[in-house]
Amino acid sequence: MAGKPMTHDDLLSAYRAYLECLSARQLDRVGQFVHEDVEYGGEKIELSGYRKMLERDFREVPDVRFNIERVAVAARLAFDCTPVGRFLGLEVNGRRVSFCENVFYEYEDGKIRRVCSIIDKAAIEAQLGDRPGPVP
Repeated sequence: MAGKPMTHDDLLSAYRAYLECLSARQLDRVGQFVHEDVEYGGEKIELSGYRKMLERDFREVPDVRFNIERVAVAARLAFDCTPVGRFLGLEVNGRRVSFCENVFYEYEDGKIRRVCSIIDKAAIEAQLGDRPGPVP
């Protein structure tokens, strides 16, 4: 790991500056905030691909603005488990499944106050044969 870890304030300041850059459509500055070898959705697209993606997004949604609703701690949790019976409305019935959860925690007074969670139910459905798998 290179360099000193960023503090919460450092991260927040950098993220705000990144969103201000995007809202101002200053794509020539994106490299100040995005790594040259950036990955998006698990795929290495590099900075040039990231910039092209932003350009496309701005063409398709010309009035988009990036407004922070709240700042939270985010995590991607990986699970490999064996639910019994029904799980998320699916008949898993003791079959082993692997899936991820993207979860955001908002803290207040040093304790978790709000949680926003998105579980990859489609991954479970694909493993159970209830769904064909991800669409490219």
